Amino acid sequence: MTKVLFVCMGNICRSPAAEGVLKKLLIDKNLSKDFYVDSAGIIDYHKGEQPDYRMVSVMENRGYYANHSARQINLKDFEIFDYILAVDDYIFKELNKYPVDTNLKKKILKLADFLKDHNESEIADPYYGNKEDFEYCLDLIEDSVQGFFIDKLRKNEQQNL
Repeated sequence: MTKVLFVCMGNICRSPAAEGVLKKLLIDKNLSKDFYVDSAGIIDYHKGEQPDYRMVSVMENRGYYANHSARQINLKDFEIFDYILAVDDYIFKELNKYPVDTNLKKKILKLADFLKDHNESEIADPYYGNKEDFEYCLDLIEDSVQGFFIDKLRKNEQQNL
């Protein structure tokens, strides 16, 4: 089973959205049994909260479901997950500060590096923005998750056959 973890700041906007997008993609491709997908934040400020209602609204309008309670990433996650995807440069740098083995740090990737149809270097936090910011954030997440699936997950699945 391949395990994927998306990480943002508080685990209420971007990372649960990415989790929901990948889960739906895997369900649509009848691959969900082969994957475990989760999300976390680097801070515990929103621990136990549901995803931001604005992101949930945008997600539901596109057919995604966000059933997640916010949590903070922990050291065990670096051992459990095969891929740890940071949504922006700050998160990427913070994840690389965790006191884990260099081999475990190789699991940390930037989600925006998998963008195919957008020219952005990171997925900006829409938290202080408006509906259009949440829409654009989800556009980027959809694009990058699809790219991640094609570039990493599908290739790995084919290699394991």
